[in-house]
Amino acid sequence: MTTRNVTVIPARKRIGNSAKAEELPKLRVAAYCRVSTDSEEQATSYEAQIEHYTNYIKSNPEWELAGIFADEGITGTNTKKREEFNRMIEECMQGKIDMIITKSISRFARNTLDCLKYIRQLKEKNIPVYFEKENINTLDSKGEILLTIMASLAQQESQSLSQNVKLGIQYRYQQGKIHINHNRFLGYTKDKDGNLVIVPEEAEIVKRIYREYLEGSSMLQIARGLEADGILTGAGNPRWHTSTINKILRNEKYIGDALLQKTYTVDFLSKKRVPNNGIVPQYYVENSHEPIIPREIFMQVQEELVRRRCVHISKNGKKRNYSNNHPLSQMVFCGKCHEVFRRVHWNNRGKKSIVWRCVSRLENTGLFCTASTILEDTLKEKIVEAINIAVSGKNSFLAILKKNIETVLNEDLDESTADIDKRLEELQAELIQLANSKEAYDNIVNEIYRLRDLRQETLSRNALRQDKRDRIAEMTDFLNMQTGGITEFDDKLVRKLIEKATVYNDRLVVEFKSGLEIEVNL
Repeated sequence: MTTRNVTVIPARKRIGNSAKAEELPKLRVAAYCRVSTDSEEQATSYEAQIEHYTNYIKSNPEWELAGIFADEGITGTNTKKREEFNRMIEECMQGKIDMIITKSISRFARNTLDCLKYIRQLKEKNIPVYFEKENINTLDSKGEILLTIMASLAQQESQSLSQNVKLGIQYRYQQGKIHINHNRFLGYTKDKDGNLVIVPEEAEIVKRIYREYLEGSSMLQIARGLEADGILTGAGNPRWHTSTINKILRNEKYIGDALLQKTYTVDFLSKKRVPNNGIVPQYYVENSHEPIIPREIFMQVQEELVRRRCVHISKNGKKRNYSNNHPLSQMVFCGKCHEVFRRVHWNNRGKKSIVWRCVSRLENTGLFCTASTILEDTLKEKIVEAINIAVSGKNSFLAILKKNIETVLNEDLDESTADIDKRLEELQAELIQLANSKEAYDNIVNEIYRLRDLRQETLSRNALRQDKRDRIAEMTDFLNMQTGGITEFDDKLVRKLIEKATVYNDRLVVEFKSGLEIEVNL
């Protein structure tokens, strides 16, 4: 029997993507470098790294330079924003790079998962990563074990740094020091000391938005008006979105206050920010800077925002949201079933017209209604008639308005929040002292929230009273200035003066925002 002879053919160590290993071509070596900030000192380090790796790779006769990939001033905790890093990995996958050299693990990645993910991805292509500082080659047998340990330490370093930054920010919040990106903040900029200061031209835009909203304009109408006038957003864009208007109308910074920590970072790796719904503390700083909008106007806008969410709820539960398609939208009501009237384009036997009709006659509201349909021209005519009745009898109506404003003034004295503010200040001090006592801490937290709600309700009541006074004053001024009746329906005047109009079979009751009611025959 012939003896079996086995000859061992040893594996030839091969690195990289080279297709013809027997030719032993030069290794195409790339370098990756990164600095953490964009400061002048770090920029010098950034340039020095590029010079170092260029010389280092070219000095080795077995290597050829496959490129220097460098990210400047970008975070290392994830790779999403590191364009050069991602480009380097892509070129590795395309077979253009055989080896990567970098200064250290923390320069390559501070996220263990990201680090190992890319190392293994490169390993599948037989591409090693060499870390100079740690003297680790990822293709060595011990490379990945050492790498896991070192990457974990780098991640802990990043976590520690993130925690220190977070504590520093919270300390500044507790001191009432606000941090705002003023470059995109319409109405304000910062002075040399970092304080918010008003930009007069931009402040006028903010005031316009608040004024037009209270006058009845929708957010879309305000946005289109600003675009038509060539006014730019805080970010310098010519296009205005309703979401931008909404944020401006809700932003407490325009009354000189600042709610801090509205959002928070979920974790130091993802750096994802989410709305703060009580998960971490918030800090409300009053009078932190000069206001653009008076507090009373701001509160009136907040009340109007709530009112417009749902103008009317039908008996069947359907919500009628605010509409500004027509000056009389959500203003005309049925005297029989108390539903809203809707504007309808009617084609009756070939004759086209625009009418207003109770929605109970247009859809199933759970109510049976026989209210008459009214022509739009008739409706407008009767509202003009009601306004002219007020003008013609202005002496008697002025006396009523004077009595109304006295009633509002005597209704309730403006409530002060001084006592609530004082108690909140005391509770804040107690909260710090009882941080280690969970039950007592929770009780104080609940009381703080209760007092904050009470304070908000007080401010809202004061704003509503002020709004009543303003409406009566507007009507008084209108009557005093009017020397004769109006001749046609005026959209802006109607929005300004009229609260609602109730349609009965034989009459229309027009209710003014000042509290006056005038009845006209249909």
